[in-house]
Amino acid sequence: MIATLEDLRARLDEIRGTERRAAGPRVALVSTLGALHDGHVDLITRARESADVVVVSTFVNPLRFRTAEDTAAYPRTPDVDARVLDDLGVDVIFAPSAAEFLPAGTATTRVSAGDVGLRYEGRVRPFYFDGVLTVEAKLFNLVSPHVAVYGERDLQRIFLVRRMVRDLDFPVEIETVATVRTDDGLPVSSRIALLEDADRRAAAKLPRALEAAASNADLGVDACIAAAQSALMGEQRIALEYLSVVDPSTFLPVDDGHRGRAFALIAATVGGHRFIDNAEISLR
Repeated sequence: MIATLEDLRARLDEIRGTERRAAGPRVALVSTLGALHDGHVDLITRARESADVVVVSTFVNPLRFRTAEDTAAYPRTPDVDARVLDDLGVDVIFAPSAAEFLPAGTATTRVSAGDVGLRYEGRVRPFYFDGVLTVEAKLFNLVSPHVAVYGERDLQRIFLVRRMVRDLDFPVEIETVATVRTDDGLPVSSRIALLEDADRRAAAKLPRALEAAASNADLGVDACIAAAQSALMGEQRIALEYLSVVDPSTFLPVDDGHRGRAFALIAATVGGHRFIDNAEISLR
C-alpha cells in the first residue's frame, strides 16, 4: 500500500521499466474512496480484464465533501480494503493522506465541471464535481493509465469525466461497469447497512420508480416522470430531491420532442441517508 506520490511514481516506473507508455504494460486505474464493496470488486475485475497492471486509489477526497467534519465521518476500512485488494491481485494500492495528495488543501487549483456540474448532484452539492474532476485529473497525471473504470451508478460523474478527458486531451479510455444491485434492487453502497428495516423497504421503491419510468417511455417524457412519481406516492420516508430525464449527449433535460435513448435520474434521502440511482430508457 503506497502512501506518497514519490513512491507511487517509483513503483510505476519499476513496473513500466524503460518502455515507452505505448509499448509498455497496459495500465488500468480504479479511483475509489475506500470502504470497498461488491460494486468496487466488479470495477477491479473489469480493470483486470482490460489491462496488465491494475492501480486502485483509496484516497478519501476532501474536495467532495461540504466540511472537514463530513470528510472525517466518511467510513474508512483500510485493513479490510487491503485484504480485498490483495485477494483480487491488485498491483498498486495508492492510499495517500490528504496532506500528501493535496498539499494546498482546499485552496488547491481546481478543474471546473461547468454548468452541468451544477445540476442534479451539483445542485445539492455545488462544490462536488469540481472536487471530483480535480482529483481524477491529478490521478490521471500521476498514474498515466491507459484506461480508467467507473461504475454506472453515478452517470453524471462519468459524463463529466469523459468530457474532461476530451476537452483536456487526456490519453485515457473510459470504461464503465453496470451497477451492482441488492436483491431488492438498490445499488450496492455502504449506506444500505445503516438503514432500519422500514427505511430499507422504502428505499427499495426508488429503483421501482425508475422501472415505472422505463415502462412508460413509449408515452413520452411527461408520462415517464408521472409514472415514477406515482410509484413513490404516499411513501413518507422518502424525501425526493430530484427526478429528471436527460439527454445522454448533453446531460441536460430532454425536450418534448426527444426520441430515443435517455437517462432517468433520481436522488432521495431515506432514513437520513442519501441515495442516487438511474436507468437507461428509450423515448418514443
